[in-house]
Amino acid sequence: MKNETRVAVIGGGPAGLMAATVLNKAGLAVDIFDTKASAGCKFLVAGRGGLNLTHSEPAAIFASRYGNNAEIFQKILAGFSPHDLCAWLRELGVETFIGSSGRVFPKDATAHDILKIWVETLGRCGVAFHYQHRWQGFSQAGAPLFLAETGEILEFPATALLLALGGASWPQTGSDGNWVPILAAWGIQLAPFRPTNCGVEVTWSEHFRTHFSGKPLKNVLLRCGDQQASGDIMITAHGLEGGPVYALSALIRDRLEETCPVPLFLDLKRDLPQERILEKLAQRRGKESLANFLRKAIHLTGPAYSLLRETCSPEELKNPMALAGHLKNLLIPISKTRPLAEAISSAGGITFAEVTPDLMLRNLPGVFVAGEMLDWEAPTGGYLLQGAFSTGYLAARGLLKWLKTTPPTTARLFLPN
Repeated sequence: MKNETRVAVIGGGPAGLMAATVLNKAGLAVDIFDTKASAGCKFLVAGRGGLNLTHSEPAAIFASRYGNNAEIFQKILAGFSPHDLCAWLRELGVETFIGSSGRVFPKDATAHDILKIWVETLGRCGVAFHYQHRWQGFSQAGAPLFLAETGEILEFPATALLLALGGASWPQTGSDGNWVPILAAWGIQLAPFRPTNCGVEVTWSEHFRTHFSGKPLKNVLLRCGDQQASGDIMITAHGLEGGPVYALSALIRDRLEETCPVPLFLDLKRDLPQERILEKLAQRRGKESLANFLRKAIHLTGPAYSLLRETCSPEELKNPMALAGHLKNLLIPISKTRPLAEAISSAGGITFAEVTPDLMLRNLPGVFVAGEMLDWEAPTGGYLLQGAFSTGYLAARGLLKWLKTTPPTTARLFLPN
């Protein structure tokens, strides 16, 4: 039987749904509010290219993926680990498997399948969903206020509040950062939102942009400073996209704040040493075009050759030593990152100094936060979803702990005196 305690979870993404799962299991009456017409819109976006749920690497390495927040996430992940996530999914009826890269995926389920099962399970357990309700802040009594689809402002009496409204990337999914002024007005310190896991911009010629936008560069190695990433990338009208680009995007973003352009170096033949390339180039004879020769000799694709022509002078292309050097270390000047709205995820948000170890806002007792509202970032590879699941779990556990030491009321006064 549910007790009289009512908790409002604002945000129906992975962090909010996980928090609701924990709170509901503890016997609380839970109401989920979301600004969109359904839950988990950004979760569905994450599943478009194959739903990478988490990663199987050792805990210490996993935590290190959160950069400056590695120590904080070591504790967060200890509370709800990748192993715990897979076990919970199994309870939900979703089996997982580890791919060749160590990444973890659902075996026979899509993001839509998982979300449907999850939401239906919560509904059967008594969790109420309120869609197209945008959070507007607090009433004078301290209760959360919502702008409903009808245009009405509704007040919801709650004992405690858990915010999981997301960051500021992919705003069309509801993750639009509109909550920032509300919390800033209450003195909550917020780091500005910045794009991460995003594409980068390069000033292409009109000819190159027109003819090669959408073409892939296969099995390349990217270097920026002391970081590198390898794999397939895509030439776009604006610049470059793809996993290796996303892996370096945070570093590029930070460097752009100091200097512009930022040099990015591409190894177009990462499996072929420069000395071997020179040997191949020395074998060129007759009037065969350079493009055709490179295609036959080192299997250089058309887009890769065109990128060489885009960035190198005719004299350099004729010089075997210079050409070999560019094939292994091609300079691409990056002018900016793609806009925040296009980024896979965002850095910035509520700083960890503003929350207790249980993720309660120090300035607003009874208000907990989870997911990308907090100021953390991580690469793709399962770390983003795991971070959302784990912070949602921790915030919910913290809320339960707080309720044990706080007398329940029908309308908890969140606001400080």
